[in-house]
Amino acid sequence: MRSGEVSCHQIPKVLKNLGTYFAAELPKDRHVITANEGAAVGMVIGHHLRTGEIATVYMQNSGIGNAIKPLLSLADPDVYSIPMVLIVGWRGRPGENDEPQHLKQGRVTESLLSAMELPYFTLPRDVQGGCAVVQHAVDIAKARQGPVVVLVEKDTFDHPRIDAPFTALVPDLPSREEALHAVVDAVGRGAAIVAATGMLSRELFEYRAVNSVVDALDFLTVGGMGHASSIALGVALRQPGHDVWCLDGDGALLMHAGTLAVAGQLALHSFFHVVFNNGVHDSMGGQATAIGNVDVAALALAAGYRNALSIQGLGEIAPAVEDVRSSLGPALIEVMVRPGARPDLSRPLTTPVQNKGHFMANVNRAAARSTQNWGPL
Repeated sequence: MRSGEVSCHQIPKVLKNLGTYFAAELPKDRHVITANEGAAVGMVIGHHLRTGEIATVYMQNSGIGNAIKPLLSLADPDVYSIPMVLIVGWRGRPGENDEPQHLKQGRVTESLLSAMELPYFTLPRDVQGGCAVVQHAVDIAKARQGPVVVLVEKDTFDHPRIDAPFTALVPDLPSREEALHAVVDAVGRGAAIVAATGMLSRELFEYRAVNSVVDALDFLTVGGMGHASSIALGVALRQPGHDVWCLDGDGALLMHAGTLAVAGQLALHSFFHVVFNNGVHDSMGGQATAIGNVDVAALALAAGYRNALSIQGLGEIAPAVEDVRSSLGPALIEVMVRPGARPDLSRPLTTPVQNKGHFMANVNRAAARSTQNWGPL
């Protein structure tokens, strides 16, 4: 968005639809999917420094945490005075039925923005009113020389009448769900598993439920995208001698890729990292990530992992699991999968607190059995 310009097209229900529309309608140099929300704010700052124009960052309110640092320490009027408009999806708004992590974020969104001294407005659902609010936000950003937020409620945008373009990284790939089942079967029941947020955790939960597995050592990271690998590292650091597997996604890996270097530095023999790479942000509408430019296995090796493999077929999964186990961790397996998930995929029926309790109890029982059988850890 150029300074003072507002597009009045009746564009996309939630930010998923907005992102799909942008990906389909805007050239790549006008719509950039960054690794995380803070990086998006940084790019907008650079854009303004070079052009003097106001640009836009869009994110879910769960991404505000990643953006706080550059918003307050760089873009704020008391620092570099960078005008910008942030379009923020208001998931979990009070009065709505949503996931626990979204309800918490939604409840504190307004108070968080107020504490950051960010002016904010709620986008009306009608086109004319929406355009007027966005134009007002642009005007306020220019006047205060700082960020302004436009909150977007659920069902504000219509479904776009055009799909975002996407070219598969590799043709004829298995689905993530099929690959997940193969990985879980190969890993077996004795290892702890930390699954990344989004479809991956939902698919793992459903697979366990269908198979009536009640003693799984699974931690479902339902929020905090990009942090599953750090959680798994923390578990592995305090559980030497017992395998810990992080089941990750390519978007999550990129969001906090520095964890690869920390894993390499810790050099834990029990830490194993599986990245299901479909090249897109599946939960957000299928926008492409930058993973197509990355040799993930080479990146892991450069970060200090002992072993790293990239595979494409379901038949390669079990041998790959055996390979990295025999070479010891930290090790990584990149599994190439196709985008998408079943539309009838269920959500976890347990609360995050219940999942935490089950995980801790099951891991403790497994550790106790191992101590009794094999001696001190």
